[in-house]
Amino acid sequence: MRTGSEPTTARSALRMRFWLSAWGLAWAVFGTAAFALAGRPGWAAACGVLWLVATVDMTMILWHIHQGPHYQPSRDIPPYRPPEHHP
Repeated sequence: MRTGSEPTTARSALRMRFWLSAWGLAWAVFGTAAFALAGRPGWAAACGVLWLVATVDMTMILWHIHQGPHYQPSRDIPPYRPPEHHP
């Protein structure tokens, strides 16, 4: 049900963000190693920066998941109630 207040009551899909971050982290690690072995230090450094960004992102995602249902609602937590409209 759409209420028109989605931006104020939106919830983040943290588990999906975690797996996307893990996918990016794996590719960044692979890219860093592959470019370093291929003798491309510039590209290896760029992948190393992406590796750092993905690690920080994953750390923040895990921190929010660890905070519990307030940050990561599950199936047993009901959705927000729509705001009441007063004429």
